Amino acid sequence: MYDAVMAETVTMTGDGGAAIEAYLARPLDRGPRGAVVVIHHMPGYDESTKEIVRRFAVLGYNACMPNLYHREAPGASPDDAAAAARAAGGVPDDRLVGDVAGAAALLRGLASSNGRVGVIGYCSGGRQSFLAACRLKLDAAVDCYGAFVVNSTPPESPFARPAVVGLAPQLSCPLLGLFGAEDQHPSPAETDELGRILTELGKVHELHTYEGAGHAFFTVDRPAYRPEAAVDGWRRIVDFFGRHLAA
Repeated sequence: MYDAVMAETVTMTGDGGAAIEAYLARPLDRGPRGAVVVIHHMPGYDESTKEIVRRFAVLGYNACMPNLYHREAPGASPDDAAAAARAAGGVPDDRLVGDVAGAAALLRGLASSNGRVGVIGYCSGGRQSFLAACRLKLDAAVDCYGAFVVNSTPPESPFARPAVVGLAPQLSCPLLGLFGAEDQHPSPAETDELGRILTELGKVHELHTYEGAGHAFFTVDRPAYRPEAAVDGWRRIVDFFGRHLAA
């Protein structure tokens, strides 16, 4: 079986026609195949999230991660770019949706595309994944411990973001949510409320909460990493995208 992949930094068209940096990885065979837009966590467009993009290529998907902080700090390190984005008030929701739409268009335009695109996000990206799936036509969405979906940011937050659960009637695709029982943002109560709302709306969803895990349990280079939760979470992601993004 031919299993070569290519990963590279590219320039893509984001919200408002802006040229922004993105990380693109894809298998080198002819396809057709589904695709995944990866939304990075609040610490930014870093090596650990680029590894996730490459992992999706190894799994047989075209994958793209837009650098959401490119406008604030082009060419800066992930830490400096994240600091600049926080100082500017974070990534506006409308701009985020436009950047995800641009990444989805890039992926659908590849010769090996089957036209189906999913989205996955971590931390702040989990909320943004839910938001994008409500505002755009997508085929699958994964929310990894996204805070402030059900509740708005607290007053002490460095930037204000509204809850987005009110958009749930517009959710365009099945949703997989992966959460930690020891997390506070989102708390298990918020996760339960999200599940209740989606059930009442008749939206296809799967929400899983892991005991002994808190926020950022997928992040292998941080103390919050929890191998058992992460391994099972990846198993669920592979199964979920396999069911919804196949040709």
